[in-house]
Amino acid sequence: MVKLENISKIYKNSTEFAVNGVSLHINKGEIFGLLGTNGAGKTTTFSMLCGLFPPTTGEIFINNLSVRTQISEIKKIIGVVPQSIALYPTLTAKENLYFFGKMYGLAKNELKDLTEHWLEIFGLSRHADKKIKTYSGGMKRRINLIAGVLHKPDLLLLDEPAVGIDAHSRLEIMQELKKINADGTTIIYTSHYLEEAEKFCTDIAIIDKGKIITQGKPTKLVKEAGCTNLEELFFTLTRNNTNV
Repeated sequence: MVKLENISKIYKNSTEFAVNGVSLHINKGEIFGLLGTNGAGKTTTFSMLCGLFPPTTGEIFINNLSVRTQISEIKKIIGVVPQSIALYPTLTAKENLYFFGKMYGLAKNELKDLTEHWLEIFGLSRHADKKIKTYSGGMKRRINLIAGVLHKPDLLLLDEPAVGIDAHSRLEIMQELKKINADGTTIIYTSHYLEEAEKFCTDIAIIDKGKIITQGKPTKLVKEAGCTNLEELFFTLTRNNTNV
């Protein structure tokens, strides 16, 4: 589903690579966790996957489409849920979802049905006509997620989808993401919640100082390293990174 082939990224006026020689193959149907400390390179990698900017070197393919030359086709089959709330605060939840759904080319009747479906799933139907600025943090997170999955993407890119919200809302979001994955959507996910990532992800990669330092199934990696959990493995491998 996703191939990153020896990608690197160095920003203008920088002397160090933000991402340096990263190669990953992510199969269809996986929930793939990209984990790292602040400044490790995961957000840069995420941004390149979204097509926000190209890698300095290397190639990225999504469903055999090149991010460099076929980004318009790629945007039709991916959903993106950024860490920051990407909603219009003075519009209602329903107005926000209609706006994003139209951008994805959804027909009016289909968009109406899908919006009602997802608002019901997340328990927000009675708040559909309230402005986003009146929503709690957890409610905003749920609408942010709905905006990324309305068009039933083949690939869903999640950058810290449940950061800064209460445990109940976070659990609810993660449960729905598992259902979305079970329906056929491949997920790439970044998070600081390592216990959550260990339970949620089918495969992970840990990135440190721009390079992948380990990759595989969480349970297997933890066992092979003689650690008790993913958090212990993560800190063992990244303890020399001072950008936490």
